[in-house]
Amino acid sequence: MRVLLTLPTTLAIAKAVQFIKAGSSAWIHQTFPNLRSFAWQQGYGAFSVGVSQVQETVHYIDQQLEHHRTRTFQEEYLAILKKHDAHFDEKYLWN
Repeated sequence: MRVLLTLPTTLAIAKAVQFIKAGSSAWIHQTFPNLRSFAWQQGYGAFSVGVSQVQETVHYIDQQLEHHRTRTFQEEYLAILKKHDAHFDEKYLWN
């Protein structure tokens, strides 16, 4: 799932993700009783974007279905981390 949102400075990213996961899980369980076992994976990735990058980010999100026909989520995520010189240890990325 990709989410583009604006957060107030008083709301931590972790708390926003908690709200999104809890709310969407409740909706899925209520709307689709056959998916009672649905649960989000642990963890999340968060990236900031500037105002000048919002339209490009919306386009990126809109293209995800097509994009993932040629590249896995793991490949994409690693490419983003490397592109932005993020320091990470791959053994902590995947459950």
